[in-house]
Amino acid sequence: MQPIIIVLIILVVLVFIALIRTVQVIPQATAAIVERFGRYTRTLSAGLNIVVPFIDTIRNRIDLREQVVPFPPQPVITQDNLVVNIDTVIYYQVTDARAATYEVASYIQAIEQLTVTTLRNIIGGMDLERTLTSREEINHALRGVLDEATGKWGIRVNRVELKAIEPPTSIQDSMEKQMRADRDKRAAILTAEGTRQSQILTAEGEKQSQILRAEGEARAAALRAEGEAQAIRTVFESIHAGDPDQKLLAYQYLQMLPKIAAGESNKLWIIPSELNDALKGLGGIVNIPGAPGSGTPGPAANGNGGGGVPAARQAAPPAPRREAPPFDKD
Repeated sequence: MQPIIIVLIILVVLVFIALIRTVQVIPQATAAIVERFGRYTRTLSAGLNIVVPFIDTIRNRIDLREQVVPFPPQPVITQDNLVVNIDTVIYYQVTDARAATYEVASYIQAIEQLTVTTLRNIIGGMDLERTLTSREEINHALRGVLDEATGKWGIRVNRVELKAIEPPTSIQDSMEKQMRADRDKRAAILTAEGTRQSQILTAEGEKQSQILRAEGEARAAALRAEGEAQAIRTVFESIHAGDPDQKLLAYQYLQMLPKIAAGESNKLWIIPSELNDALKGLGGIVNIPGAPGSGTPGPAANGNGGGGVPAARQAAPPAPRREAPPFDKD
């Protein structure tokens, strides 16, 4: 009985193993390569698949999703004989699982080596400055070469990116100095332009201020002259309206004489010849006996015979006008 039980157990185990090898569940976005006696038979897609146990074997399971592979920095020589280290990142996707399995031994390694050689060819035709400023151009050229070469491997290169371009340390120092000098130059230019603009605005402001001040002074002078003219006109009209006589004019004339000599700078002044006429008018006003222009006779005219002026001398015509000699005010 025991050998029969052992055989039954072995048969059950074999059947279980056969069922496991017969039913294959493939995950989504995954493909499996099936070989029969070492020869490619078919590619299993996602889902439940049935294979012949112990005859069909699964060679490889390939992920069909887009993959991202970063490559280590690679030294590349530019056209001006400078060594730069370039980091690259490849975005690829397997489109044909059979070709990716049988057309190339290791497509990851193949893509890396192809990227390095292509990158050296592209960078070798550029100088350092162009290399640092032409990332899009390098990416486009690199992607075109890789996509064309990897198409027969069942792989599509979707994108190529340059992570970093590192020039030598000495070149970096020189570039930093150059950038610093350029920034200082731009700062100096901007400062000079600001100063120039400020001076221009200040000069324009001063010019406008002087123009406005001159216009204000001219307007004020015109208004002042107009006011003085109006005052003179009003005084003149008032004088003519009042119809002053000769006596009032003579009295006003005598009142103005002290004001004429009142200035501190007037060290010398001249008595005008019209003073005699003014005195005549003033004598007529106050009715001083014997004063020029008064109608009152002196003592001699009354016959008193005193020390008055003789009648013949009183009747004589007035002496001609003459200006008094100048004398010092002090």
